Amino acid sequence: MKIAYFTEMNFIGRIPRNYNNMRVEFAWMCALQADCFPLEYTPNTVYDLTIISIPKLNPEKEINLINRMGEGYIKRIKKFSKKVAIIQEGPHWFYQDYSINDQIWYFNLISQADILFVHNKIDKTYFQGLLPNQDIRVFPTLIIDDSLNQIKLKNNLNRKGVIVGGGFNYWYNGFDSYIIAQELGDIVYVVPMRKKENEEYLPNISHLPYLPWIEWMEKLNNFKYAVHLMRTHAAGTFALNCAYLGIPCIGYEGLDTQEVCHPDTTVKLGDLKKAREIAKELRNNEEFYIYCSKLTKEKYLENYHENIFNTTFKKQFKIS
Repeated sequence: MKIAYFTEMNFIGRIPRNYNNMRVEFAWMCALQADCFPLEYTPNTVYDLTIISIPKLNPEKEINLINRMGEGYIKRIKKFSKKVAIIQEGPHWFYQDYSINDQIWYFNLISQADILFVHNKIDKTYFQGLLPNQDIRVFPTLIIDDSLNQIKLKNNLNRKGVIVGGGFNYWYNGFDSYIIAQELGDIVYVVPMRKKENEEYLPNISHLPYLPWIEWMEKLNNFKYAVHLMRTHAAGTFALNCAYLGIPCIGYEGLDTQEVCHPDTTVKLGDLKKAREIAKELRNNEEFYIYCSKLTKEKYLENYHENIFNTTFKKQFKIS
């Protein structure tokens, strides 16, 4: 199956398996052996499937670019692709931060695609209500681990520290995670995502520098616990990265990677009371900690290993 993947990146080619910044979007491209192109590019070959990623944070440039291309962007893509899919970027509600004109533009654009790939089961039901006649499929989060073979996984009981998966803002809800992380009795480290001014002056906290993915995974391998009480549900890479390394992560339900890989440390949205109880249990009950660490690695292998991704994708598209 020949697949094209269109993004805002000014890149043409394929992602090699040893790429050292293999974030989830690159992992998808790599696993599918997709040819990657900028949004405005016109290939000179025919594809079975084209996947389009519309950037979430600042779509105006791409909206204007796509509109200038005329005749309807999806219609143009269908000239060289048998099927066209758009992949969800960010949480399903994010487009409602756009101007009303851009909200309508986005709705019309995704309505024209043959397939809409989404991150979580809850995203699927959302879009099924928004677009009842659309073919909507969950596109699982993925890790390509070729470049991780150099990492020697640490014995979990020899690890130290708590990692919080984002800054002190509405997007990552880092303050909630920081407060609950105190129950784990170790220094708290924060991923520098949308960092707030003076955040570094909070007690018992240290910020990691921004790192390429392979270096991030090497650093993550040092931590014993993870807390990621993030209400914004998207691809769920933080929870999945923790599962790969066997690090129990306290997080919210509604995020597939959290629910599937960390069933005993998942709480209902806003249930900080339960999150605090779980943190105490992880700290004080070594047997529970070891159980959660072992289970999360097993759940990763059973549900999110690349072989599972490839098998599921082939079944969806009836590829032998």
